[in-house]
Amino acid sequence: MIEFGPAALLGLCIGFLWGIGCSLAILYSIYLGGYRKAVEDSLLAAKPKRFTLALDKIRARRRAEMPEPHE
Repeated sequence: MIEFGPAALLGLCIGFLWGIGCSLAILYSIYLGGYRKAVEDSLLAAKPKRFTLALDKIRARRRAEMPEPHE
């Protein structure tokens, strides 16, 4: 049983790290795909409805965060 322990622990660590690495690679590729699509949408002459709604939300949030001008 002592001979099996270190090998199992090493295999578990490598398997866990491999799984985390693969998951992160998949999430990163999904993120990049969304980023590319957003850039493509921003370059279109006629903007998609979803793009304009998201842009309006961002502008409203920025207006809410801006400090009021003092007179």
